[in-house]
Amino acid sequence: MPKNATASGSDAVHRNAWEGHPKGSAAYGKILAGLAFAGVATFAQLYSTQAVLPAIATDLQVTAAEAALTISLATVGLAITVIPWSFLADRIGRVKAMTWGISAATVLGLLVPLAPSFGMLLTLRLLEGMALGGIPAIAIAYLNEEVNRAHAAMAAGSYVAGTTLGGLAGRLVAGPAGELWGWRAAALGVSLLATVSAVLFLLLIPKAKGFTATRAAGLRGAFATLGGHVRNPRLMALYVQAFLMMGGFVAVYNYLGFRLSAEPFTLPATLISLIFLAYLSGTLTSRWAAGLTARFGRRSVLLAGLILMVAGLALTLAQILALILAGLVIFTGGFFAAHSIGSGWTGSIATTGRAQAASLYNLAYYLGSSIIGWAGGIVFQSLGWTALALAIAALACITAVIVAVVHPARNGESRPPR
Repeated sequence: MPKNATASGSDAVHRNAWEGHPKGSAAYGKILAGLAFAGVATFAQLYSTQAVLPAIATDLQVTAAEAALTISLATVGLAITVIPWSFLADRIGRVKAMTWGISAATVLGLLVPLAPSFGMLLTLRLLEGMALGGIPAIAIAYLNEEVNRAHAAMAAGSYVAGTTLGGLAGRLVAGPAGELWGWRAAALGVSLLATVSAVLFLLLIPKAKGFTATRAAGLRGAFATLGGHVRNPRLMALYVQAFLMMGGFVAVYNYLGFRLSAEPFTLPATLISLIFLAYLSGTLTSRWAAGLTARFGRRSVLLAGLILMVAGLALTLAQILALILAGLVIFTGGFFAAHSIGSGWTGSIATTGRAQAASLYNLAYYLGSSIIGWAGGIVFQSLGWTALALAIAALACITAVIVAVVHPARNGESRPPR
């Protein structure tokens, strides 16, 4: 290969020469376990303050909206850095980039409980999110380069399962600790959990065999790579899915608690916090959905996940608490099934610039969280829960139509190769 080979050429040629670790091999198992721990470390830290926002507001004498900035700034930090991290990973390698990101985030997370002021707390959370941007997109690119292509969807599902456990663990650790000892102890507990997970990731993750470092192509080359992905309708359909569905997902979890705290349910905050246990359904369905792609193809499984989301939302319209909670479990399971397929599919579709393709997916994903997750509050406050649930169901239907049209069933790439 010529010394000045472009990133695209290097990507394609090297990928063809390397078939990836097969399912059942020791390296395959280490990759899945290592990235699962990376998912726990990332998403435990990202949402660590959500369960203790009232305690933060009281202790630091800020409003609820200001306290919520500890979540918003972390996700914004992640969103704005996933693309720069992806280009860095092209230069220094996937594993090294993820190591830098997870290590920096862990150190910053341990500093969060020591923040002397609210402004410093927000600064640390922003920096923590920026460091965490080095994990999600690169992890998917790494999977698609290191794992046999026939099993890439299953591997991506395992990673997403780890992210669900991380998001759940962060909230469940922070909630009780915050109630007993305050939000600083809660943040410390989550950071210690993330530290252990980060260490396990570093110990388990194998060295890359399917990656070849590329020369910096400059801003023109970077924008050309991103532009190529944006002009690819198959990738754009998945980015739209990420934006709309993550936004709807966050809106449901942001505002369902308000509904359950009001008449006729009037549940206490402690019980309402347990709704996050519904995340466990996502842990199961993300792997279950990935396994089904071998039989039915990615397109069919992703559409099935969207259907489950709508069905779950329909149940939340009931006035019976058991049906609402069952609907939340189904909705959550459907979301993570669709997300595990969509996130893994981007790396399969993009034959070059895989890290950038995955970064754009994550950018759409977290922008949806910020924009639609916030806008859902306007709908809820003005028109109530029924209007919000119907609006999110409409977004899911729009997403399903886009995916079905752009990824027709006759397209052979909708099914993983045998």
